[in-house]
Amino acid sequence: MAVVGCGTSWFMAQSYAALREAAGQGVTDPFAASEAFLGSDRGYDAVVAITRSGTTTEVLRVLDAVKGRIPTVTILGDPETPAVALSDETVALPFADEKSVVQTRFATTALTLLRAHLGEDVSRAVADAEEALTAPMDKEWVDAEQFSFLGSGWTFGLANEAALKMREASQSWTESYPSMEYRHGPIAIAAPGRVTWLFGQAPDGLEAEVVRTGACFVHHARDPLADLVLVQRVALERARARGLDPDNPRNLTRSVLLKAPTAS
Repeated sequence: MAVVGCGTSWFMAQSYAALREAAGQGVTDPFAASEAFLGSDRGYDAVVAITRSGTTTEVLRVLDAVKGRIPTVTILGDPETPAVALSDETVALPFADEKSVVQTRFATTALTLLRAHLGEDVSRAVADAEEALTAPMDKEWVDAEQFSFLGSGWTFGLANEAALKMREASQSWTESYPSMEYRHGPIAIAAPGRVTWLFGQAPDGLEAEVVRTGACFVHHARDPLADLVLVQRVALERARARGLDPDNPRNLTRSVLLKAPTAS
């Protein structure tokens, strides 16, 4: 299976692909829609597209390119969009299609749906997410100069998404890495006033190494997807503290619509 998306949806695709393979349900490759390799020699049995808007040009191009050749399923927020006609099957989540340019609810809902489809009991994730909505907000997170988000396996996609939320909503300097890669260079930027936030299992000794730099190390016991909800809240508070509109970031729109190429 190939799973495609853009921006946030690509990062949810990364998490789902890792979970599906780990569950023994077959080879699963996540692609940014613009970079998807879906030739017949790769042998995909299905393509899953994730798109909140249902109008993103790169996703529509993928669906059109494989139509009639590879079965497609699209998970979307708006069922009244072109993606429906291009897909063999659709799963509509209109209740999760937030008004904000920045994706939060659609992302966590889509990944929860996919986790449940893999047979996971998502009740803990739901309960943890409810708790994350009211968890204490550390002032150090709101004031931090920089964030590095880390994850491994399915939580690496969450780390990428957490970094994106911070950039979009609050114009923050954020980076994301696989947990074990952090010590291969990126830890050089850890310092007082900066945060290293880990999703999922912590590599042995990493916390102590980060603490020695003077940076704040954050690692919670709640379900990692629920911890992403807390990061969404941190991004919101950082935006407010800086006088920014987190729902309408500069240079962004709800969907990227590219012009069709003109004939030469």
